[in-house]
Amino acid sequence: MLNIKNLNKTYPNGTQALNDVTLTLDKGMFGLLGPNGAGKSTLMRTIATLQLADTGSIEFDGIDVFKNPEELRKVLGYLPQDFGVYPKVSAEMMLNHIAKVKGITNKTERKGYVADLLNKVNLYKFRSRNLGDFSGGMRQRFGIAQALIGNPKLIIVDEPTAGLDPLERNRFHNLLSELGEDAVVILSTHIVDDVTNLCQNMAVFNEGKILEQGNPQELSSRLDGKVFRKRIEKSELEAIENEFTVLSNYLRGGQFYVNVYNETNPGDGFETVNNDLEDFYFYCINKKQEQEVAL
Repeated sequence: MLNIKNLNKTYPNGTQALNDVTLTLDKGMFGLLGPNGAGKSTLMRTIATLQLADTGSIEFDGIDVFKNPEELRKVLGYLPQDFGVYPKVSAEMMLNHIAKVKGITNKTERKGYVADLLNKVNLYKFRSRNLGDFSGGMRQRFGIAQALIGNPKLIIVDEPTAGLDPLERNRFHNLLSELGEDAVVILSTHIVDDVTNLCQNMAVFNEGKILEQGNPQELSSRLDGKVFRKRIEKSELEAIENEFTVLSNYLRGGQFYVNVYNETNPGDGFETVNNDLEDFYFYCINKKQEQEVAL
């Protein structure tokens, strides 16, 4: 179990990246959903012992993360948003090196272990290819392979599917789902579908704060019957924004649509839509912004 209590972090330029963050996570997939710049990576790096918070505490299975970072690293797998690779080194050679550093010293045992990892992430047939020749999806799968060395009990993946094509994203989803069966897995992302497809528990995160937390379907259901859609001209958008809480505007089939939140049907051409997690996500973000404007 991962316990995060009252975590705060302010950078020297005055940006408060973490604002009293408190979370308790059990085994399984947890989605941290928020826009770019929300502070998600700061939280991930702090949990991964790569930086300290100003105040607060983190404990994982009895380990005080700030006091004993080396103990956490023994059970941690971390895939950061951006990670470098040695372009002229093969996937097999690199994983073999990392496994050796992590304490798998027997050469025969290590060779079999690396082969198993490459099979798990569907890279075995590319084991001799240099990492610099990997596609974006292959690099992400290699990143997961290196994060899994040592059978970690806490796995952190930061924006793992950004930039992947749909096929690679589906493969990655299947792999992450398997990992969540045996470990605490934190998925940090701005992609709503990643959370919808993978997570039983999630939080909407913005400006260093947790805005809402719970089961994705239960959170989404809070807006049942309160999301309405209308096809409009772009020139009408400003007037609608002045009158309603606009959740999103988008093109569909070349036509411009707007989704709004309202307690009752506004009429005037609006129709009820089956809302989803994306609507709830935009509702949380927009609600926070409206509160700040009101202040």
